[in-house]
This record gives sequence, structure tokens and C-alpha cells, in this order.
Amino acid sequence: MKIVDVVDGGMLATIQDLGRYGYQRYGVPTSGAMDRFSLRAANRLVGNPDEAAGLEMTLVGPRLRFVAPATIAVTGADLGARLDGSALPTWQSVLVETGAEIWFAGPASGIRAYLAVAGAFDVPLVLGSRSTYTRAKLGGLEGRRLQAGDALHVASERPVLLGGTLHLPAAHRPAYGHACALRVVLGPQDDRFTAAGIETFLSSTFTVTPQSDRMGYRMSGPRIEHLRGPDLISDGTPFGAVQVAGDGVPIVLLADRGTAGGYTKIATVIGPDIPKLTQAVPGDAVTFVAVGLDEAYAAVREQERRLAAITPIGR
Repeated sequence: MKIVDVVDGGMLATIQDLGRYGYQRYGVPTSGAMDRFSLRAANRLVGNPDEAAGLEMTLVGPRLRFVAPATIAVTGADLGARLDGSALPTWQSVLVETGAEIWFAGPASGIRAYLAVAGAFDVPLVLGSRSTYTRAKLGGLEGRRLQAGDALHVASERPVLLGGTLHLPAAHRPAYGHACALRVVLGPQDDRFTAAGIETFLSSTFTVTPQSDRMGYRMSGPRIEHLRGPDLISDGTPFGAVQVAGDGVPIVLLADRGTAGGYTKIATVIGPDIPKLTQAVPGDAVTFVAVGLDEAYAAVREQERRLAAITPIGR
């Protein structure tokens, strides 16, 4: 059933889920949400599975008119969410009535917000996912960003309305600033860098540049020294891989990254820390901190505990 009319598509709003897997060997990127914690939280707040499709909204959010009542949740960045003329509570489920409009006044903290609706947005599965990869016009809503005149549907034949209000308590919500320390596991090609290069990587402050997008975040900062040059036989590129090409500055590869690459990867950002970077804007400061696998696994467990803190309001 139709649930939303798009009045204004905003800057970059796309349908995303947790990604498209099983096709990287054919050169198809995983895509999916840049901030997976926020999308998963939004889905849980409205009773959807973690992997359900939601809206990822960047910097300037869309204006959406609901043509049926719905239970929704907005998480992630504070883009100034409004429900008609009032502030829209975030990180909790909210009931919206037929005719209500949601719009966004502008970013206050972070750059990517997520909107989930109970019953989940319904677009065709493409290679097992509803995620949008705009460069190939693949998935989502005709493979593109939202635009005025679009309609969004849910799979159910009638509105899905929750009986109570769920929220993620403030203590478990992420805070976005203009400096982030990213925990990394060194490798797989850290042996292709000099000891001085590794020291530069772990002791320097880098800056997010405007040449950053869903493919990857490029940094500026001191040059990281290679031992035998930046090139190698192409191999796989995981979400969060820190690639260092010939210019000696890091690029953190993200959701729309290529499936393989031939530049040395000095480290990989651990999964729970990737949202810190994907909520950053050009000019923000980034540092890298080396950790072992035990600490990385502990961070994953802590992230799951935070998601498990979603409860009815009042508890």
C-alpha cells in the first residue's frame, strides 16, 4: 500500500538496507546504509527486522507527506526533523496521522539520518537487496535518489501501528562531534609500510576532505611512507579498509566502494566505529588507534548491548 508522497526529495535521500552480498565477485558493490547502527536502531524501534529497507537522508532531508497513518522512527544525525510545525522526537517510535508532513530544518549534528516505517519500505529486490547504488542505477527506487512526485509503499495491505512507544535511552545513543578517534586493526598490508609510516598513521591528525562520499572518505594530512610503493595485485576491499595510494594519505573505503583494489591497505576500521566517520563532514578531524581483535570483538558486543537497550518508554 502507498504510505508516502514525496513533496521534495532533499539533497540525497535513498532507500538502503544492510547491503547486497554475494555479488562482489562480479564487481557489484555491497552498498547499503553508511551508518548501519542507526538504520538497525530505526528498524527495531518500529518492529522491523534489522535488514529491512529504510530511508538514508544526507544533510538536507526530504519533505514527506503521509497518505495513511504509520508508525515511524528517525535516528542518526540531527537534521532538524519536524512533524508538521513541531519538533519530531528522534530515536523513538512516533505515530503519524494521515496528511502529516515530515521535513527537516537543517543539520545540527552529523550528516546522515535514517527513517524507518513499520512494515518497511517496499521496493523490488535486486540481487537480494533493496539498497540503492546510484552510480549503476541499481536497486532502491529506480536506482536513484528520491525526487518530488515519488511515492513510497509498504508491503502490508493496511497500516502497521504499534501499540506503545519504543525508545533508545539517551545513554545508548551516539554523539556526533567534529573529531573522531577510529579504532583500527592493522593490516592486511601493514608490512608494505615503513615503521615511520605506521607511526605517522597512528600518531597524526588527519582531516576529512570534500572529496568524500559513499565510496570512501579521503583524508588530508602528513604523508604515510611506503616501504616498496603503493601498488599490489588487486584483492578484496572490506567496509572500513584504509587504503593508502601513491600520495601517501589515507582513504577509508565505505558502502559503495569498489569490490577490489590494487593499493596497499594499512588497516581496517572496526565495524562499530565506522558510523563515527560516516557522520563526519569535510574539515572534521580524524585519528586512528590500533587495537587487537579481542578489543574489536568486545566493541561489537558493546554495540549489540546498546541496540538491546531499546525498550518501551517508562522502563
